[in-house]
Formats: sequence, structure tokens, C-alpha cells
Amino acid sequence: MAMAGLFFNACQQIDSKDDLPNVVIIHADDLGWKDLGYMGSNFYETPNIDKLASEGLIFTNAYAAAANCAPSRACLMTGQNTPRHGIYTVTPSARGDKRTRKLIPVANTDSINPNNLTLAHLFKKRNYRTCAIGKWHLSSTPENNGFDINIGGDMRGNPGHDGYFAPYNIANLSQGPRGEHLTDRLTSEAMQFIRQNPSKNFFLYLSYYSVHTPIQGKPALVEKYKKKKGSEGQNHPVYAAMVETLDTNVGKLLDEIDQLKTNKETIIIFISDNGGIRKISHQTPLRAGKGSYYEGGIRVPMIIKWDGKIKPGKTDVPVVNYDLFPTIQNILGVTDVNKNLDGEDLRPVLENESLPKRPLIWHFPIYLQSYGGLKDQSRDPLFRTRPGSVIRLEKWKLHKYYEDNQTELYNLKQDPGEQHNLVSEHSNKTTELLQLLNQQLEDLEAPIPQRKNPHYDAEYEVSQIQKITHN
Repeated sequence: MAMAGLFFNACQQIDSKDDLPNVVIIHADDLGWKDLGYMGSNFYETPNIDKLASEGLIFTNAYAAAANCAPSRACLMTGQNTPRHGIYTVTPSARGDKRTRKLIPVANTDSINPNNLTLAHLFKKRNYRTCAIGKWHLSSTPENNGFDINIGGDMRGNPGHDGYFAPYNIANLSQGPRGEHLTDRLTSEAMQFIRQNPSKNFFLYLSYYSVHTPIQGKPALVEKYKKKKGSEGQNHPVYAAMVETLDTNVGKLLDEIDQLKTNKETIIIFISDNGGIRKISHQTPLRAGKGSYYEGGIRVPMIIKWDGKIKPGKTDVPVVNYDLFPTIQNILGVTDVNKNLDGEDLRPVLENESLPKRPLIWHFPIYLQSYGGLKDQSRDPLFRTRPGSVIRLEKWKLHKYYEDNQTELYNLKQDPGEQHNLVSEHSNKTTELLQLLNQQLEDLEAPIPQRKNPHYDAEYEVSQIQKITHN
């Protein structure tokens, strides 16, 4: 408890900008829950992130607020669940063959409203220098949403064809020498930003495009992993090369912070925006991957390090990425903010305590087409996601689907792979969670898709499912 008291007192005694910590969020893209050494992978080599994990607090039950890029990032930036800002997916919301969609999905919003408070605005209230480097995906530029500096960010969600090697395809980034690697370049820009702000508080949002598709690795590293034995589901040499390059650059950034003697006053947060793509990398024992609301699509790696304030270790408390907003808000001592926040202040968890019992809610009134058919481990082979909502309360997780009004109930403590639907065995728990879910959705004013799709063709849908399942 001594460490807990140290953290609490440090937060309470912040009276001026000189007492405030720098904050660095390192945001990986499509990096799966088990794609790191410290999380159990024996194939990917991540010594630098593993070292960060040994020095920080590891969250084994950390979640993205959505199963794909844009909505998850919007939740992180605003502290709000998806119905608050209306970003449910990467447009369009009507993915997949229209003949296999029973409902008309809810319309999607592309960008964070400029009037919506973001993490960057919080820092600006405390006179921080704010910088976004890399993938943004939430408006034409993060400068519209509270950032002073934008390097390499716009509405683009990936670096484009051959995009990891210069000449680059992305906006707001000057060209590098031919063959320069994008992940290396973004780290160099981040290190330069840190050097330029030795005396002023800064917030750095370093959002790598990696390891999002296109899957492209440095040739020497690809050859290295071709010679290394993998395991079933984690044996992709090009993807492994991308993971190692990401890890190397995280190490460079952390070394820079250490060399500038800012590590004692810098909070470092490492997190992925959603689960990994299952046809590229399995997250066993978790089911499915990016785009699915089974655990493999939404559970993510997350580490928070603050030397001298947070004791290294692990916590299995369920948390979600929009919890970071109220946590940072309270560390900064900012009070005049948007009150419609859906996250919880994580400081009790950082103090080696727990949080009050609370439900976690996901709402996805949209469609996401299949990546790999049966390999996706989704509910059906045509879609990673069909319209529905999910609630987790302690060990229980319930899925509700709007096309057929069906539910699934899982005990995550006994069945993290969500293989055994317990609806019939636990009807009372199912009813309890359904009622709680409906109340939460009502409080969020979440739109529920109800209109029938006139293009839906049941016979065609069945034929397409049979075609996949019989191959």
C-alpha cells in the first residue's frame, strides 16, 4: 500500500505545470493480444516491449471499445462509447454482399466533431505542447481536434500500396530517402519532437500504422523468420518482421526518453487499437480477431508505466481504452470538461486496488464482411460482425444479435475462447444481463437497426454459407 499512497499523493499535489508529467501514448495498429513475448508468443520477438512490460503495469483484461480502427480510436480520444460520437466503423457500415444482410445498418459518422473534447484538448488546458505522429483516421487532420502538430496523419487508415517503404503515400509527411521504413521514420520524428521540448510539458500521441495491412517487412527480418519455427497460427514471417520492427522502434523511443532524463516524469502508455487479424495471427485461447466482438477482436495488450508512481506488476481488472480519458483528466487536474464520459478513472487500479463492479458495453449496429471465412472463427463465415451488442460483467459476457434476436452467454473465467454457449443452462443470468444491456443502451441513446433490407435474399445467403462450409 505504500506505493499506492505515493501515487495518490503525487496526483493530489499537482499544483502547477512544473509538477505535471509528460505523457506518451504508443498506439499500435491491429496488434493482437498475444502477439508479444510478454503475452505468451514464442514466435514474435519483442524484447523492448517486454522490458516495458516488466517496468510497468500489465493489463491482462484490457479492451478496445470497438473491434476495428476508427471507432476504437474515437473512443480513446473522446472518452466516450461509440453511440456518443457515432463512429461505429470505417465507412461504409453496409459491408458485404447486400443480398446477405437482413437489416439496413445504422449510418456511420466518419470524423470526430471539432466541438467534441479530445485528449489533446485536456492537455491544452494545462498548456502542454501536443503532437500527433502517424495514423489519425478521425478527421482530415488532428490539428482540427486539439493537436499543435500533425506528422503523417489524415483520414487514411493504412499507408497504402507498398506504403511501408519510401516514397510514401501518406499526407502530412515529407518524403524520406527511397527505401526508408515508415515505422523507423515516425519514431525519428517522435524523438525529434521530444528533443525540441526539454522544458515544456508535452503530450505525444505516437500512432504507428504498423502492423496494419499491407503486410510488408524488412527483407532481412523476413528471411530471419522464415528460418524460425513457429506454432499453428503464429508462423507468418512477414508479419513477424513487422512486429519486430515495431518493437525495435518502441525501444528507440524509450531509450531517447531515458537519455533525456525525462523517464521519471513521463507516463508511457502502450496499447493496440483492436485485436489482430486472425488469418494472419491467432490469439489462442481467444476466439476470432479484428472485426469480431468475440475476445480476439476486442481484447488488446496494454501497459502503463510511470516510474516512481506505479508499481510494476499485473492486473486482471477489466478495463477499456476510453478509461484513459478520465484517468488522464484527473491526473492533470482538469475539471471543466465534457461530462458525458463513459470511462472510469483507473487510478485505483494503478494503486494496486480494484474498481467497483461495472458493466462494459459494446454496440455495433453495422456489418463487417469476412476476411477468411471459417478461419475468422466468427458466428458465420460471411461476416466478422453482424449488427448486435455485447455486455461483459465480471466473468460473464453476453452477445445479442439483432437480425435473429439470438443471444450467447459465456463464462470467460472458464471459457475464454467463447466456445460453450450457456444461455440454456443459465437463463436467469441471461435475463439479468439482457435487462442491464438494454438499460445501458437506452442510457447511451444507442440506435438499434430495425429496418428490413429489401435486397436480402435468404436462399442466396444459405447458398453462400454452404459454398464456404463445404469447401
